[in-house]
Amino acid sequence: MRVSLKDVAAHAGVSIKTVSNVVNNYQHVTPAMRERVQRSIDALGYQPNLAARHLRKGRTGIIALALPELGNPYFAELAAAVIDAAAAHDYIVLLDHTGGRREQEILVSQGFRARVIDGLILSPIELEPEDLSDRAEKVPLVLLGERDYDLPYDHIAIDNVAAARTAVRHLTGLGRREVAFIGARRGRSEPAQLRVRGWREELTAAGLPADDGLVAATDGWGHADGAAAMTRILDSGRRPDAVFAYNDPMAIGAMRVLHERGLRVPEDIAVVGFDDVVEGRFGAVTLTSVSPDKEAIGRLAVESVLTRLGGNEVLTEPRRVRADHRLVERESTVGRAAPGGTGQG
Repeated sequence: MRVSLKDVAAHAGVSIKTVSNVVNNYQHVTPAMRERVQRSIDALGYQPNLAARHLRKGRTGIIALALPELGNPYFAELAAAVIDAAAAHDYIVLLDHTGGRREQEILVSQGFRARVIDGLILSPIELEPEDLSDRAEKVPLVLLGERDYDLPYDHIAIDNVAAARTAVRHLTGLGRREVAFIGARRGRSEPAQLRVRGWREELTAAGLPADDGLVAATDGWGHADGAAAMTRILDSGRRPDAVFAYNDPMAIGAMRVLHERGLRVPEDIAVVGFDDVVEGRFGAVTLTSVSPDKEAIGRLAVESVLTRLGGNEVLTEPRRVRADHRLVERESTVGRAAPGGTGQG
């Protein structure tokens, strides 16, 4: 038999309203009363009806998360962070896969699921500002990623230029002088452009040439793309002493090619990736990588949605929030004596 609020109230010797205040985590409940009610909740095994609670507030209890590549390890880990953050507020997450296609991103952003969600967290790739400028849907929208749309929506991102500079600074600090960049996008992609910009700025600051002949553009950002980009650079007759890859899968693909060519990592060529995905920590040579704070990105995105739904803070201006990043040093740049990570950033 299902335990009700009335049952908990009778067990604790308090009113149903007091139990409801504890269950809903109202702040004005005293610690002693909260503990008293919680003991009864635990003793009776009470489970709140979250669906009913959301419906009483005119909500569904669902946040949509729309991502461009569910198969990309970074987005998979980001999704886990969003799901965990939402669960802490008794929300569940509905995943949408846009494939990075503009038409799908427009469809999602214009609210085709509006009747079943309370808010949308969207990581766009091809979406243009005009696609959002006349958005009529009132469901709160939070944007992830590096492109600045200059529109009235909360936006969570890391500083890609600073993060790229951190990676290149690490390599030049190790004495590397010819640093290649793999993963410049052939089509428009602001994150790729920003990371190339950071690569260029840091090399210039170090008094080193930012040689466009060491920039390899790709159509995608997977393992095969990284391998192909590394192959093109080596086949051109160039032999950089370091590689900074757009992301970890590309870095891992590049390291495979270096191994096949008989080049040692990091002795001959040091490699740095981006995103710090789990796969990079378990290769034959573990991967140094820029690590965005994915947990913070997920938490900030969910909190932004809930705030817009009517939390404790009323916001009139969109928030532009920068999440932290750090460089995690591993064997691909510093060899077997690599520590667990550094706080650079």
